[in-house]
Amino acid sequence: MIRAEGLTKKYGAKTAVNGIDFVVRPGRVTGFLGPNGAGKSTTMRMIVGLDRPTAGTVTVNGKPYAQHRAPLREVGALLDAKAVHTGRTAYNHLLAMAATHGLGATRVREVIEMTGLESVARKRVGAFSLGMGQRLGIAAALIADPATLILDEPVNGLDPEGVLWVRRLVKHLAAEGRTVFLSSHLMSEMALTADHLIVLGKGRIIADAPVADIIAGGTGPRVRVRSPRVDDLARLVAAGDVTVTQSDADRIEITGMEASQVGDLASHHGLVLHELTPLNASLEEAYMSLTADAVEYRTEVVR
Repeated sequence: MIRAEGLTKKYGAKTAVNGIDFVVRPGRVTGFLGPNGAGKSTTMRMIVGLDRPTAGTVTVNGKPYAQHRAPLREVGALLDAKAVHTGRTAYNHLLAMAATHGLGATRVREVIEMTGLESVARKRVGAFSLGMGQRLGIAAALIADPATLILDEPVNGLDPEGVLWVRRLVKHLAAEGRTVFLSSHLMSEMALTADHLIVLGKGRIIADAPVADIIAGGTGPRVRVRSPRVDDLARLVAAGDVTVTQSDADRIEITGMEASQVGDLASHHGLVLHELTPLNASLEEAYMSLTADAVEYRTEVVR
């Protein structure tokens, strides 16, 4: 379990993390989301003792990371896949890590096989692709069979097979009762992988809830309607909390009304409907809605 209370980090006049409280519980995959500059990486670095909090505390399995006698057995972390001596082979890198906790070559071979590194294990890390570097970082995080796993952008650079492997791996580890905490900018992948989400914006927590609740709360009900009298229907549903988007000559999307409400209204006014389809919101839509006021670095489309 990871627990943060009043966790704060300031760099001079800039507050990167601003008094946040959260708990990452075992037995589920917890996703960590937020725009660039939101404070995600700083938070993860404080969890494993790489940055010291300005105020507040963060503990892993009941203790600050630095107070664990065998920290790699408590926490396995992938924060920067490039933080490896490029002149070492993957095997020797993992062997050196294993030796710090009294582990031998058997465990090294196990994680190499687990992460699909057999063919490159004796090659120098400097020649690795981005995807192979990610696999090595995950192998290093798993080396001491930790109770807690922290992964920052673990699927970065992986091919579709690798992405699927990471998804299955973290779900399996959570099902074993471990604490799994991972960040990603891939909303579609997070929707498939995470059970719970913590969303950070400008150093503050703006959501901490199950994935389904965040999706449901981030966007209102949405319905696609096709009708020969679509303009009449659009005028009937128009209201302060309802928006209508024209997608075709006879088709509109209505946000803010349930399909049953639209159907009842059309029936009451004798409007024929050729289609009435509830549209499921996506995590990406909910995330964009949540973080609309928390984006520090904005870009505009050049037309």
